[in-house]
Amino acid sequence: MVAAASACAADDPRRSGSTNAPAPAEGRTTTAATPTATPTATPTSTPTETAAPEPEAPEPRRSYVTIPAIDLVDFPVVRYRGSPDDAPGTAFQNAGEMASPRGARGGVGPGEVGNFIVTGHRLTGTAPLRYSPSLQPGDRIQVRSGDTVFVYEVRRTRWTSFRQPQSLRAQRAPVPGRVGEEATEAMITLSTCATLEDHAVGNYWSDEFDNPEHRIDKIGVLVATRPA
Repeated sequence: MVAAASACAADDPRRSGSTNAPAPAEGRTTTAATPTATPTATPTSTPTETAAPEPEAPEPRRSYVTIPAIDLVDFPVVRYRGSPDDAPGTAFQNAGEMASPRGARGGVGPGEVGNFIVTGHRLTGTAPLRYSPSLQPGDRIQVRSGDTVFVYEVRRTRWTSFRQPQSLRAQRAPVPGRVGEEATEAMITLSTCATLEDHAVGNYWSDEFDNPEHRIDKIGVLVATRPA
């Protein structure tokens, strides 16, 4: 699970109705009169008070990833507004963390329906995803966010090309790899560089942040949640 909530002020349905008695006129004199019974108005409807829904707890700035198959335990991933492996995301990775973009060019938070994107270094710094290309279908990725652990199961592998805009759009699509398809389940894209594989075939292209052309993405789906 990044989040901001806004609320609009509304009339309070508990507010009492206005009185029917006229305000006294200043300096007015009256003569006594026989009181006449005033019929009591019968309300046509009774306002129903509806409790406002409890706001969702904001997503913590950092979540923690555990992947037993590659011996990764409670590794921090920081959320930010941006796109995968852009300047801010690369800076977080260079500082030793993994990064998770949010917004129109990013993804959703852990456990949310859509594409939860996590990127991390494979060869430099703390290299948390050194062995992630070896993950197989059925391996589990656990994400601890706040007081909940979200468990994803790896289902497939896809490659992203940083030199093809369509490939980048597919990486961050709500359904990973399927641009234009509506998401119906919570998914994860765990992404790291394919530097070794690119260099092995003589491809030494890199962008301004030293990302190689290709990324190896492990795609998973949410299969369980549990208290942290």
